[in-house]
Amino acid sequence: MSDLHPYDALLLLSFGGPERPEEVMPFLQHVTGGKGVPQERLVEVAHHYDIRGGRSPINDENRALLAGLRAEFARRGVKIPLFWGNRHSAPFTTQALREAHQSGARRILTLVTSAYPSYSGCRQYREDLADSLAELAAEGIELQVDKLRPYADHPAFVAPTARLVRSAVTDLTQRVGSVHLAFVTHSIPVSMAQHSGPNGDDYLRLHRELAVSIVEELARTGTEVAWSLVFCSRSGPPHQPWLEPDIVDHLADLAEEGIEGVVCAPIGFVADHMEVVHDLDTEAAQTARELGLVFTRVPTVRDDSQFVAGLVDLCFERAAQARGEQVEPITVSPTGAALPAPCAPGCCPNPRVSRPAVCGSDDGASLNPPTQRKDEKS
Repeated sequence: MSDLHPYDALLLLSFGGPERPEEVMPFLQHVTGGKGVPQERLVEVAHHYDIRGGRSPINDENRALLAGLRAEFARRGVKIPLFWGNRHSAPFTTQALREAHQSGARRILTLVTSAYPSYSGCRQYREDLADSLAELAAEGIELQVDKLRPYADHPAFVAPTARLVRSAVTDLTQRVGSVHLAFVTHSIPVSMAQHSGPNGDDYLRLHRELAVSIVEELARTGTEVAWSLVFCSRSGPPHQPWLEPDIVDHLADLAEEGIEGVVCAPIGFVADHMEVVHDLDTEAAQTARELGLVFTRVPTVRDDSQFVAGLVDLCFERAAQARGEQVEPITVSPTGAALPAPCAPGCCPNPRVSRPAVCGSDDGASLNPPTQRKDEKS
């Protein structure tokens, strides 16, 4: 029996992405299925992949993270099989869980590659797991699946993120006179942000707390820097309010203010996937060049050894909770308790329609009443 009892497998669950040109459009259709996205918009987005050989970086990022997790478990003398599943591309969640069952696993701990609570970053993965478990149950395969809590408030994510940002700011301030620190995360609908996490505003709260802690630490070491929290990757209809300002628009404002250099810190992401390499490394970087700004993009935590070790610590924490032990979850948040596991009732509700979701205290939650379900699905 290992310290991860009662779990006998770990599932790394991610978004997924294409690895060959012929996979790009099926992937985008899978992501946007049922959302009424025009075909011309899909063609536009497909070009982002085409200029990179039809390959998203996300799967390679996950392979590297899996290798790091295996090495860290081995270093601690823990033998547990690791599996990998995606919501929108192979290896799909259902197949990963089926393979885990075939290996003998019956209770599986899930690590999602999203640090923050929101519908798209947490509950949608829980819905995907519920769908997969229902499909497997119809085949006679029974599994129990639990999930790590969102970890944006845990040193696993906070410490390496802060280290990488500090290094980039220190470097740029030695090269240019006026530097602005732009913390960047994925834009989401305002209504989704207002119903994120058990407190209802945890998506923005946790980003702001991380940003403030980094800026304050920089100040303690003698580096004063102005900062902002900005967004990228908006994908909703124009009439729907999403979090703003966009990083590209913000760069233009900074240039008008006379800023010379910008440190772009993607604190909303754990890896260099498409939103990072296209929206930031391509679009934002090009805009900065056109505006005459010196632009530095901070690396994401990826398979950083401190990040990987902290994720393994979180696995031990969740296993102890599953065994019924009294555990005080670690958080660096100055304003609240650690985010819970299992998720709280009604947490991060589906913005369109109520759907079953596992790894929580409720079966389904939606921002819309049940009478809207048929219309929302059509």
